Order: sequence, then structure tokens, then C-alpha cells
Amino acid sequence: MLPTLVPIGALLSGIALLLLGSGLVNTAIPLRGSLEGFSANTLGLIGSTYFLGFFLGTFIAPRLIRRMGHIRAFAFFGATVASCILLHTLIVDAGVWMGLRVLTGVGLVGFYAVIESWLNDQTAAERRGQVFAIYMVVNLAALAGAQQLLHLDTPAAFTLFAVAAIFVCLSLLPVTMTRLPQPQIGARPRLDLGLIWRAAPAAFVGALSSGLSMGAFWSLTPLYAEGIGLDAAGVGLLMSTAIIGGALLQWPMGRFSDAGDRRLALAVAAIGAASAGLVVALLGHLEHVSLAGLFVFGGAAFAVYPIVVAHLVDHLHKDEILAGNTGVLFLHGLGAAVGPAVAGALMGVFGSIALPLHLGLAFVPLAIYALLLYRRTRDEIVDEPAQFTAMMRTSPTVLEMVAPEERSATAENRNGDPGEGGADGAEQAPAADLPSATGAEDLTPSPAPTTDTAESRPAG
Repeated sequence: MLPTLVPIGALLSGIALLLLGSGLVNTAIPLRGSLEGFSANTLGLIGSTYFLGFFLGTFIAPRLIRRMGHIRAFAFFGATVASCILLHTLIVDAGVWMGLRVLTGVGLVGFYAVIESWLNDQTAAERRGQVFAIYMVVNLAALAGAQQLLHLDTPAAFTLFAVAAIFVCLSLLPVTMTRLPQPQIGARPRLDLGLIWRAAPAAFVGALSSGLSMGAFWSLTPLYAEGIGLDAAGVGLLMSTAIIGGALLQWPMGRFSDAGDRRLALAVAAIGAASAGLVVALLGHLEHVSLAGLFVFGGAAFAVYPIVVAHLVDHLHKDEILAGNTGVLFLHGLGAAVGPAVAGALMGVFGSIALPLHLGLAFVPLAIYALLLYRRTRDEIVDEPAQFTAMMRTSPTVLEMVAPEERSATAENRNGDPGEGGADGAEQAPAADLPSATGAEDLTPSPAPTTDTAESRPAG
């Protein structure tokens, strides 16, 4: 395994440093905004604009990468994100912050897209599952560790924002120094939401529910923690606990989903997240209840998105998976852009208790609908069943990292062309009509997750 990780160590180091910075500033912004007198409603809108940028970035970032090349694009995104972080302390205005959060969201999607396309392109097919698992561990560990940086100073000071910007700048160093050949750039598939609804309606509802809840979680949980009387250290501990729960409980939930009907697994995860949200809303003021509740919430809620992806792949033919993944990312991004604004408005009326209620209630439609489908219809899988892979919603190319089947042929084609790549290569010719796995232009030649066989049965 070590020979596999050494060549991509620069990429993993880059994403770890980036997430230490972005994870810190994402928590510091609602805390600083609260100190500046911004209402919960305003902070919710600021959170929504970040996910709006994340959503828009899935379309914008690949075009910029195509134009600039991977290394220069990575530096471009880094300069944008670091500048936006620092500007939050120089211009304290809600409207300006909203604009900065849009730019930050676009930039972070660009970061993810560059790193993930490179990992996908440089890892041998038989090792990609292991590398992807390590990549997710790095993601979650960096996000959890970033919360502990809140100990450094109060959000009212310049320190936290400066440290976050420094980490973003440091993330550029290992990536801009790499000599790895740059991946090819492919085309974009057509968005078809109707395909998801016809093939796997539970995945359709699950993607929306997950986005509505998780967008509000990342944007407003620090404000909730402050509202129940926690200091900066307590806020960091609460956020880290939820992230660790999401990291630890995804695997048992994934094994459960692989063992039976994934609609039941979606229902169980949704019920767990909804129940945890309700408990935190009612008893979160008691010592340790909010920690335990958000640990369980993180474990259940973080599992919904990867189960949605696996369930959708179960019900699509190989030539439909690309468009299906496009729709899942679109629905999740739409929900994440709306969720913080809704939760912020509710917190403005009902106080801090509204956030855990929102986090839980967002999963209630999924719990009810998935249970109804499980009881009323038989789950017929197209081709062979997919395998659950723990993941977060990052960039469009993340889904390609779990597609081992056809990658070796494309890798051979890339390696066989001596004109490809180069550490400082400029814009490269796009791959010949290679479809992407998501709603944005693809950055690698690999297809999306498949079910490993050419034979198909009608979708159930």
C-alpha cells in the first residue's frame, strides 16, 4: 500500500491542509457573525450562499480547470479562497459576506475537483477502493481537527481567519510542486431528474433530504452551540463529535445496506437522524446530551448520501449511471442551498431549538416514503447490486473514484500517449466525448460506478 500512497502523498497533504483551513473558517464565520449582531436569519442566508457557490462550482470549476490546467487552476482557487477568508474580517457586512461565501464555495469545489481527478487518474484500478477510503479518512480527520483550532483565539479576533488563510495557502505548496501528469478532461452528461424518479424514487427524496439537513448542519450548528451556552472550545468539541460519529457509523450502516433492501437502510438512517435531532432539541440543554445526540445524528445523517448513491446505482443500467449521478448531485446541492436559509429563519422565530428540529425533520419525509416503498413494492436490482462506499458530497469527480471496472483501459490509453500530462501543462485536449459522472464537466476519463456486468433486467 505504501508504494501506492507515496506518489499521491502531495495530493493528500494538500487536501488535508485545505480542509484544516476551510473547516476552521466555516465554523468561525457564524460565530463571528453572531458577535457582529447578525440575526440567525441572516446567518442562515450566508450559509445558503456558501452552498449556492458549491452548487454553481460543479458547473464553473471544470471549465476553469480546462482553460488553465490543473496546477494553475489549483493556485487560482487557492488565492480566491484565501482572499475571501481574510476579507471577512476587513469588511463586516452581511451582503459582502454572502458574495464572499459564493466565491468560497466555487473555489472549494475547484480544489476538490483538481485533487479528486488526479487521485482517480493516478491510482491503479485494484487500489482505488483503498485509496478512496484513505482519502475519506483524511477529509473527515481534517474537518474534525479543524474544529479544535477554535482554541487559538476568540472568533472576534483576526487570528482564526488568518490561520485559516495560512492553511489554505500552505495547501498549494505540495500540489504546485508535484510532477504528476495531469488528467484528461472529458465532457458533461445531460441532467435528467426524471430518470432518478422513475428508477429509484427513494434516492430522489433521499438526496433532497440529505441536502436540506446537512447544509443547515454545517452552516448553523456553531450558532446553535453558542445558543445553548457553549464557549469556543465547546463549539469545537460539539462539531468534532458529530463528524467523528459520521466517520465511525457510516461503515456499519453501509454493511446493513449491502445486506438487504437499501430502502429499509435509508429508512433506518433517516429515523435515526430524525430521532437524534428531536432528542437534541428537547434535551440538548442537559450536559452531554447534545454531544451524544449529535454523535448519533452524524452517524445516521452522514450515511444517507452514500446509501442514496448505492441505491441509485442498483436501479440503473451502465449507460444511465452517469446521468443518474448528475441528478443526485443536483438534488443534494439544491437542498443544501435551501436548508440553511430555512433553518436560519426558524431559529430567528423559535430560537436555538429550531436547528436540531430542522436537522431531524428534514429526514422525516425520507423515513416515511422509504418505509412505504419497502412495504409496498419489491426492490428489483438492475444488473448486479452496487457496493456501499463511505463518502461525502465533495466535487463531481468523487463518484468516479469508486469506479474500478473500466479505468485500467483508460489509464493505459493515457500512459500510451507520450504527449499527455506534464507538471505545468497548459490546457489539454478534451477526451473524445467521455461522459462524466455528475452534473459538471468531468475531469477524468473514468466512467462512474458500475454494477460490473453487461446483462440487464428491467429496473424495479
